Amino acid sequence: MKVTFIIKKTVKRYDTDSKATIYLRLRDGRRLDSIAPTELTINPNLWDDKAEQVKSKVVCSDELRNEINGGVRLLKTYIEKEYQTISNDEISKDWLKTALDKYHNPNKYKTKEELIVETKPTIEELLDEFLLKHKLSEVRRKNFRVVRRAILRYELYVKATRRGQKDFVLDIDNITSDTLRDMWDFFENEHKYFELYPAIYESIPEKRTPKPRGKNTLNDCFCRIRTFFLWCFDNKKTTNRPFDQFRIDECTYGTPIYITLEERDKLFEKDLSVHKQVEIQRDIFVFQSLIGCRIGDLYRMTKQNIINDAIEYIPRKTKEGNPLTVRVPLNDKAKLILEKYKDCESNKLLPFISEQKYNDAIKKAFELAEINRIVTILDPLTNEEVKKPMYEVASSHMARRTFIGNIYKKVKDPNLIGALSGHKEGSKAFSRYREIDEDMKKELVNLLG
Repeated sequence: MKVTFIIKKTVKRYDTDSKATIYLRLRDGRRLDSIAPTELTINPNLWDDKAEQVKSKVVCSDELRNEINGGVRLLKTYIEKEYQTISNDEISKDWLKTALDKYHNPNKYKTKEELIVETKPTIEELLDEFLLKHKLSEVRRKNFRVVRRAILRYELYVKATRRGQKDFVLDIDNITSDTLRDMWDFFENEHKYFELYPAIYESIPEKRTPKPRGKNTLNDCFCRIRTFFLWCFDNKKTTNRPFDQFRIDECTYGTPIYITLEERDKLFEKDLSVHKQVEIQRDIFVFQSLIGCRIGDLYRMTKQNIINDAIEYIPRKTKEGNPLTVRVPLNDKAKLILEKYKDCESNKLLPFISEQKYNDAIKKAFELAEINRIVTILDPLTNEEVKKPMYEVASSHMARRTFIGNIYKKVKDPNLIGALSGHKEGSKAFSRYREIDEDMKKELVNLLG
């Protein structure tokens, strides 16, 4: 069996523009002698008939030389290999033509199943499509992107640390509950791997150094991954449902911690004029505690949210599903704060800074105002009770808890309070705010006479 390459066309000596098809000839004694065109073309004056390649001394681009010489070598290897695998029954005068067509147009000869496997999107492509097409608020989209990056780092981690897994790829169809458990372990210990495998974090970086994740945070991450898998299933990207065998526990929360009205007034009346930025953020905290909104909703507010001595807004958390307009009348303290910052730059409601700096300023303001009552909280990492002074646990969300907790003491009507806080009726989250405090316990005991 012999494979040779020829051209059939001749041109004038100085013709540099004409092109001729390179033909492949396959001879195997009396068994077969066939010629068929390849998809390679060349100017005949550049072709060396004996060497079956571009003339070694001719002037031409390296790109052309590599394309022709390399193409000839690959074709020769392919035809020789294919011919050795066929039986006598498969030999025909059209065999060579079909073999070359299969080489140049392989997809024509692949099964539907083979094409699906080859064009199958990667986990990264599916995550990107999910973020693009699934209806998400910007906050949730941002949180999903964090999870997306962690999933892609997990893939790199397996490649870097597992023997024989250098080519490991997360396949949407092959992820099992065991894969999810292994992924959970990676998410839980990622703060350690950050130092051990810096190359992973150079490839897929985070703005902040990874910190230990508590169980509630991990539950939240895997609820997002489950949402992604359900989307893939519903959109026929996969039939795989690994979360059917992977349980996500309910998040556990301690009793909501908030300050009393007396503590709030003490904080508001504290002279912080020597700490100007802390004073400004203290005022914003007090204002937030008077309208009870989430930090994300507060930061989106402008002066247009003030309508007839009230704040009106649509909570971002309910905006996508059943939009609910929340209207909270402004009391005298709230009006006083708004008047103080009425000349705030642009159209912002108040002089907001980054959320992290806002939280830092809140803690500082609490400390300076000596809001240091010891409270019992659940440590988010260990899930154990710990005692801390109030100023160490203060945050923007405490303003919302302060609003809800103190109103509930007065009214004890969750539906009425929900109309002010933006909670949906029957919200599980709202139930956590209904702390039965000492005063309420006394009222209940007094009912016994």
